[in-house]
Amino acid sequence: MIDVVAGRVIADPVVIAVDGRITAAGPAASTAIPAGARRIDLPGLTLLPGLIDMHVHLSGDPTIGGYRGLEYARSFSSVISTAFAKRTLDAGFTTVRNLGSGGLDDIGLKQAIEGGYVPGPRIVPATYAIGATGGHCDATEFQPEIHVDTPGVADGPDAIRAKVRQLRKMGAEVIKFCGTGGVFSKTTTVGAQQYSQAEMDALVAEAHMLGLKVAVHAHGTAGINAALRAGADTIEHASLADDESFALAKKNGAWFSMDIYDDDYILAEGAKNGVFAESLEKERQIGLKQRQTFQRSVKAGVRHVFGSDAGVYPHGTNALQFAKMTEWGMTPMQAIQAATVNAGEALGRTADVGAIAPGRYADIIAVAGDPLTNIAALQTVAVVIKGGVVHKDARSIAGGTR
Repeated sequence: MIDVVAGRVIADPVVIAVDGRITAAGPAASTAIPAGARRIDLPGLTLLPGLIDMHVHLSGDPTIGGYRGLEYARSFSSVISTAFAKRTLDAGFTTVRNLGSGGLDDIGLKQAIEGGYVPGPRIVPATYAIGATGGHCDATEFQPEIHVDTPGVADGPDAIRAKVRQLRKMGAEVIKFCGTGGVFSKTTTVGAQQYSQAEMDALVAEAHMLGLKVAVHAHGTAGINAALRAGADTIEHASLADDESFALAKKNGAWFSMDIYDDDYILAEGAKNGVFAESLEKERQIGLKQRQTFQRSVKAGVRHVFGSDAGVYPHGTNALQFAKMTEWGMTPMQAIQAATVNAGEALGRTADVGAIAPGRYADIIAVAGDPLTNIAALQTVAVVIKGGVVHKDARSIAGGTR
């Protein structure tokens, strides 16, 4: 068992759970099993905490890019999100942060999962992503005379504060805003700042007053640093972060959430999926730079969480990013901690998720082999337990026994 808090391995472990939460975890020799307990024996497998992906879009399908989405009913994305939620849980991700969806898809999906109607991970929803008029979180792909409802758009400190309150009322548990341009939006420069310092200050202050964390989409240096000065909790993408960004993040206790795998998928599959040519060009400009920034930030001691941006690439393959994280400077233990104990801390939910430890949910996965020597082992999860309930046991499929 990988103890992600201590950064060590426990041989021959035992984990005890009662009513969905862990009551004890440690070596079998010193952990007494209660009489009458139901046993789940997982010989030859490595146990880890349920993984946490801090940046997903469960209602997004990467094969429907550009204008292709116009072919589908608004309700389509809500329906397919149920399939993507199951794929995500099957892949070992028992908690996700859904950073932006249309039509409150993430709220409905969260309710359906918690009600037992469909399987899926624990969801921390953002509802709509907040953004400036004409910015990355606006609908910029249409001609001006075509009106499109954009419920996340707000300009000016007062309107932004009101929008934060509105999203909290709708069920947001984290606030996501777009601080710079992006890859998939038309007419925006990928690194250009899109909210003023005063606007970012107001947004973060309002969210924090309401007890909400703030995640900011930010590729460009100026936007990253403005968001960090405002007190944002996580920087999503962080592609062009500089030494000042690293210093601000360390000083303020912020986290970087860098989706350094999806460049491979976007450039290989984007054109046939309908992604705008403009977006592919922006990805070619930013992808390698983002990975180089990731490498420098790890060396600088910036704290990282695992954020894949799944929905930009296929759901259920989130773990492909682990190999990129180790290729670009992390140890396997650091990469695993980014998706477990670090993510739990960044969510502000260390009482519930992020480690196999007493008091936390019994969210546990098991993989064949040792991910500390072969991080790719996390791409094939044999067993998924969420809240003490076995959701997936694929050992018989792999030729083993239950």
